[in-house]
Amino acid sequence: MPPTVSDLVLVLQLFLPAGLSIEKAFYLIGVIISIYPLLRLHINQRRQPHQPARTAWTKTILTLLKAAFKSDSDEDDLVWATGMDFTPDDFAQRICDDLEPLYNMLGLNPQNLAAQSPGLLFPTPRRILCTSRLSCAFCPVADLNIIPTLRRRVDNQTVWILDESFCWVQADLVIAHCATCRADYFPDRITYKDANGRRRQKLELSTDFLRISKHGIWAHKKNRPFPRTRCSSIACRVRKLTYRQSQRLFVEHFSRRLLHFHKRDNFSCDAHPSTKLLAEAVRREIGVNGGFLESAMAHGCTNCTHLKRYRSDLAAEGANFGDAQGVAGVEADGGSNANAPDVGENPFDPPAQQDAPPAGQPRGYVRLAVMDGKNIPHQKCALDQCERPLVNYKNGRFCEAHLNLQDVCGIVPCGLPVQSPGALTCATESHIQWHRDYSSRFARLSFPGVRRVIRRQQEHSASNGQHGPTLEVALPPLGDTPGNQVVHTFKAKSTYCLQTVQWACGYPVGWGKCYRSESSPQVLGILNRIWANFPNFKPSFVAYDDACNLLRHIITQNPNDPWIVTTKFIVDAWHYINHRATDVLCRLWCNPAPKNGSQPDLVLVEEDSNGIQHETRAFNTETAEQLNSWLSGFESQLRHMSDVNYDFYVHVLLMIYAERVDKHVAAKNLQLSEEFWAEATGE
Repeated sequence: MPPTVSDLVLVLQLFLPAGLSIEKAFYLIGVIISIYPLLRLHINQRRQPHQPARTAWTKTILTLLKAAFKSDSDEDDLVWATGMDFTPDDFAQRICDDLEPLYNMLGLNPQNLAAQSPGLLFPTPRRILCTSRLSCAFCPVADLNIIPTLRRRVDNQTVWILDESFCWVQADLVIAHCATCRADYFPDRITYKDANGRRRQKLELSTDFLRISKHGIWAHKKNRPFPRTRCSSIACRVRKLTYRQSQRLFVEHFSRRLLHFHKRDNFSCDAHPSTKLLAEAVRREIGVNGGFLESAMAHGCTNCTHLKRYRSDLAAEGANFGDAQGVAGVEADGGSNANAPDVGENPFDPPAQQDAPPAGQPRGYVRLAVMDGKNIPHQKCALDQCERPLVNYKNGRFCEAHLNLQDVCGIVPCGLPVQSPGALTCATESHIQWHRDYSSRFARLSFPGVRRVIRRQQEHSASNGQHGPTLEVALPPLGDTPGNQVVHTFKAKSTYCLQTVQWACGYPVGWGKCYRSESSPQVLGILNRIWANFPNFKPSFVAYDDACNLLRHIITQNPNDPWIVTTKFIVDAWHYINHRATDVLCRLWCNPAPKNGSQPDLVLVEEDSNGIQHETRAFNTETAEQLNSWLSGFESQLRHMSDVNYDFYVHVLLMIYAERVDKHVAAKNLQLSEEFWAEATGE
């Protein structure tokens, strides 16, 4: 006869104190069941002659029982402090001594070594999926100061769940309903009618389970989207996670993470959207073709935010002031300035050096941002000047505005209709032949052939002092136009690069796209969009490899641009070495760490192990390169995405990278202290 509830009650009364919590009692029963194999090993060892009464197995059992009895809450401590004659170790010893009869009371026979060990004491219950809310989130307070409660909408539905252990299990889905406003409450969303009578939905950001198919398929949010998963029973042996469900899981999960990260708790969209429509809605909320991280505006750590420094600070530290073109931390290079133009008299008066504030007065603080472009494009309309996305990313060439051009000859500016539906050129024989040559330009090239061509080109270029692989495929001329200058729309064009901005510690600030080149107007537009709503959080310095041309563009377009007052643009140290030899403006205004003390915020004086002082750069201006290196791992996926998926994915990547930087700052204890802010702001 199997053990009954009476047997369990007797075990609890005999071996556990009456005042112990139910949770702790069942935990101890579970521990007792789990050590059953150890007792069998002890009994099996005792079958041999000359074995001690207490083997090492019993010592291990006693150690585990004592650890289980250790209190982990104040309530358990009260149980042992109420005048009880026995300590937790005494209870553990009693159970260890009477373990075999205890198992007999629970229906287990340790002496039967041929029997299998028992399974789990508590079988996994069937999951119930329902909302965590108790009342309607939209209706106002009604009579008796009570918010309208939720009712059951329909009978429970049987669904499949891919749980946190990657097993398929069945569950019951119960949908709640508000009888007043007709809102439906699902475990992962709320659907309701807006003022226009349209059905909308709000996402539940803290849900554990996400619906990934309209056919009753759910998944735990901690699952990673794998194309295949194992099943928990024979009945679902052929069940698998499809590609679309995997994509849906990714979008559903990261939509909630993005909305929470960007503090968009009031986000709503059309009810029950497709994966594409949900990604589009989240993208519109966070940023289209670019965006910014609001959390970055208030970010600060010792790697990107420093107290304001003055020339007197450098002098007090023993700095040896040098020339304005020298860079702190970079060895002098006699050849880098050999052909440098004569700067002559500075056409602009440099700003006067500020005096350090009196002791006890706020010193202020500075932050440095780093910007760079990464060649990770996505496809766009085939017209060079058009920046719109494609209608068809599988094999399309045009955006919606220029879709009519698919019936026009692809040679620009021919303008004749195509010779047949689906053709790319008109009936002109020269156009047909040129397109044929264009389509077959790589037909005879194999990977070994490409390597051979590059190797021969390198051998030829080495004698001319040139280095690096090159591969050029010559196209025949079209009339008087050389082949490489023929304008056509035979394939979709691509954006030029992904432009990212981050603080000197690596924390991302924002991003944007450059379409035809990394031009200064586009870069300035990205900066303006990032800080449009945060003018008081602009960086004190921006390090950019083409900062001199960006500064030249800003001055040319608007000498009173706010960027001139708030921010100093500098070239990162690696690029400055090449810029300063030929660019007068760069040498005068964009030095990343001038040795003459004109920018004390950018220079530190440090002492090495030999007691020799060296001037070093105060900030790391290469964090953009580090972020770009990390993004390279996702380049192959991003290049083949639509504009919506591209933007959504970049938002996700920068959020993850920001979280990585936050963890690094916390692990290294790089947060700004209260003393820092007291000295910087006086508060």
